[in-house]
Amino acid sequence: MTGSDDSSKKLFILDTNVLLHDHTCIQHFDEHDVVLPIVVLEELDKFKRGSDSINAQAREFIRQLDQISNDQLFTNGVAFSNSGGTGRLFVEVEDPESARVKHAFSLDKPDNRILALADQFTQRYKNREVILISKDINLRLKAKSLGILSEDYKTDKIKNLEVITKGTRVHDNFDANLINKLYKSPYSISADSLSEDDNLTANQYNILKNGSSSALTYYNEEEQLVERVQKKEVYGIEPRNAEQTFVVDALTRPEIQLVTVTGKAGTGKTLLALASALHQRKQFRQIFLARPVVPLGNRDIGFLPGDVKSKLDPYMQPLFDNLNVIKHRFPATHKDNARITNMLESEKLFIAPLAYIRGRSLNNIFFIVDEAQNLTPHEVKTIITRAGEGTKIVFTGDIYQIDTPYLDTQSNGLTYLVDRMKGHSLFANVDLVKGERSQLAELASNLL
Repeated sequence: MTGSDDSSKKLFILDTNVLLHDHTCIQHFDEHDVVLPIVVLEELDKFKRGSDSINAQAREFIRQLDQISNDQLFTNGVAFSNSGGTGRLFVEVEDPESARVKHAFSLDKPDNRILALADQFTQRYKNREVILISKDINLRLKAKSLGILSEDYKTDKIKNLEVITKGTRVHDNFDANLINKLYKSPYSISADSLSEDDNLTANQYNILKNGSSSALTYYNEEEQLVERVQKKEVYGIEPRNAEQTFVVDALTRPEIQLVTVTGKAGTGKTLLALASALHQRKQFRQIFLARPVVPLGNRDIGFLPGDVKSKLDPYMQPLFDNLNVIKHRFPATHKDNARITNMLESEKLFIAPLAYIRGRSLNNIFFIVDEAQNLTPHEVKTIITRAGEGTKIVFTGDIYQIDTPYLDTQSNGLTYLVDRMKGHSLFANVDLVKGERSQLAELASNLL
């Protein structure tokens, strides 16, 4: 690697998982230089075949690299930034030399070869800041143990997690006369009644309080009105608190086409989404309920015994459990109970792993994506961009319960979606705060 003595530029070395997380990542380093160890390209080659998101990311990055590559890629580097930056991309093909890494770790592992290259460059370019970028916490810890600068990939991290809870606001000491007015036709007041400091956003839900008086409200941006939200039962399920009432309202409003429902376990996210979908079954061609399959213990489902159905049933069982809760609201002979069975048999109601939904038409569909905190921003974008006419998409999840190794509360697709969509007229977000599964479950969730 030549042409790398400009001390004003940082030198970033990228781990494979960064490219698999965001194939456009090299476009975000602007005036700084980026180095790809040759072992990274070897690892990408293993991921280029397959239908999962990381396979698509690998293929897209390889295509992108092919478009910008030339003979200079391995010597003086090639320009890569679309934003007018002066950064260059290099591929380092030499075997890394690092006595420290070789002494502490086996160089047979790709991660340790990347670590060795980072150490080699740190020693070689002492006038530059050399930083290893990886989403692997263990690799970053190993780097720090050797005094090598290392950081997570932060471009798509959301800095302010309050964006999740701002879907609902509580207004204390609100004008009691205005609260009383909300209980009389037309059950709305002017948005000007709320303080200008409140910065109302489209489809925002508010709790207005004054002593023992209160009202649950929804902000209608188009009409510039604050409208009262009334509790509504959906397919035998009745909301038990204010936030659940808001969720049902958002899920049953035709003008809201994209809804995110966040909250800890037991707050009713999936149950309310499924009940609301069944309540509106006549308005949609089909109801899809899907969740990403995150292998347990980092072992692929291929290691599990049995056929495909047997392998996937454990992952899908929580969805069927929610469906059974709804069925048990009715007697076994009730038509609404039998209707659910008929919908499953005819695939009017379709429950499957998220990967099985790919490629299907999403026209006039009520699409529920459960455990969305385990999706990357790119996967969330892929799902939403497939939405056709008449489709409503609901993402549910707990951003503090992530099972995917390279995602966290700030970088997962659910947090990213809420941050990017807030304030848009087609979108609503509600954060559920109170567990309703049982007193014991709520106690455990809060204390353990």
